[in-house]
Amino acid sequence: MRDRVAALTFLAGVSTLHALPAAAQHYQSSPERRTVAEKDWGEWLGPFRAKLVPSLMEDFGERYLYASANAALPAPRPGERRVVFLGDSITDRWNLAASFPGRRYINRGIGSQVTAQMILRFHQDVIALKPSAVVVLAGINDLQGFLQHETTEQIEANWETMADLADAHGIRMVFGALLPVNDYTPAAKDVLKERDPVRIRALNAWLRAFCKRRGYAFADYFTPLADERGLMAARFTQDGVHPLDDGYAVMAPVAQRAIDQALGDEK
Repeated sequence: MRDRVAALTFLAGVSTLHALPAAAQHYQSSPERRTVAEKDWGEWLGPFRAKLVPSLMEDFGERYLYASANAALPAPRPGERRVVFLGDSITDRWNLAASFPGRRYINRGIGSQVTAQMILRFHQDVIALKPSAVVVLAGINDLQGFLQHETTEQIEANWETMADLADAHGIRMVFGALLPVNDYTPAAKDVLKERDPVRIRALNAWLRAFCKRRGYAFADYFTPLADERGLMAARFTQDGVHPLDDGYAVMAPVAQRAIDQALGDEK
């Protein structure tokens, strides 16, 4: 009897082993990730990037930066034509209160940002603020590759995505042309290597045509800031990229005309 029980126990164990599934094999649809050699970004940009990257791994859109300001902002007053300026450091450094006195214009620029980041924060920093219009000036950092390398076609696709989001929420679109750049000072010596003027002009041509096709307002900052070489006139910048106060003084009426155009049928 004892031998019979032992035999039955053995057979039950064998049956259990046959019933167990085979070990799962690892499956992966995507190819292996590539390894990219880090560029030496120099004595200032290098440490700045090293500090920035860990934060971007948690919040690539950097939505935390304006979260408190957005929460404290009241809803638009009846009849208020609220306008949000969305962009990178060129927008971030723009003193909108000085350029547009008495206007309810809200600055949501963040230095070093690329178009993909602005898409991530578009709901929080634009749509949730319930503006009548948004002025987008973005793309110059995509060319540099400091945070993300983008093809011309992807920059255009990112602009289109922001436009689609604004359209879906009844917000009038104003796109600003990419500004010209130059290499006229020691601080600007690498600017043309990192931000190709030919690509800037090509992107602006595409953006102008896109705005015409969609019926958006286009703020042509490029033309009044450019010199005879098609670069930013020396008097408007010190570092070859960011406008000085004289540059913003030229940009302000261009932006206002485009905003007026975008909101022209509103009372």
